[in-house]
Amino acid sequence: MNSQTAQLDDLRLVALPSAVKCTELFVRFSLTEWSLRELFEEASTVASQLVSAVVERTDPSAPGFVTVRLRLSGNCLVVEVEDDQLAHVHDDAPVVDGYATGAVPLEGRGKLVWCEVPLPSGVTAAQVRLPRRDERRTQTVPEPAPGEATGPDPGIVDRILVSLQNRDW
Repeated sequence: MNSQTAQLDDLRLVALPSAVKCTELFVRFSLTEWSLRELFEEASTVASQLVSAVVERTDPSAPGFVTVRLRLSGNCLVVEVEDDQLAHVHDDAPVVDGYATGAVPLEGRGKLVWCEVPLPSGVTAAQVRLPRRDERRTQTVPEPAPGEATGPDPGIVDRILVSLQNRDW
């Protein structure tokens, strides 16, 4: 595994069967943002297999969490799946036909499983066009003065309630 990461995206899910479909959607969304649509099927299949392996050994009455992480590194898309199942921390990585996989126990937190998916021919992680995002605007809310009531303005709440009473439902 090449440790130079050019881009990273992750998603934390509850380790239940719905996590598999959410993983597929997450992979498709991330790869669309990174303009790597040609990897949709391949990366979705790999990520789904890794998450399915976690879900299959999860107790549905007390599920843990699973984190799916995509990293662009060197000439690969690295799919990482981190779980918090201590009972399976020393299990081998699931076999994904045709791909290099590995597993690393995380101290007291579970296990990290990874799989490398090659980037398209001639493309490296540094060449992938990443999404442009504007700087986020944060809205600052002034702190209430000592002794000042917090919560919604009573006048606004009254107008909403009056409006709702006058509606013809």
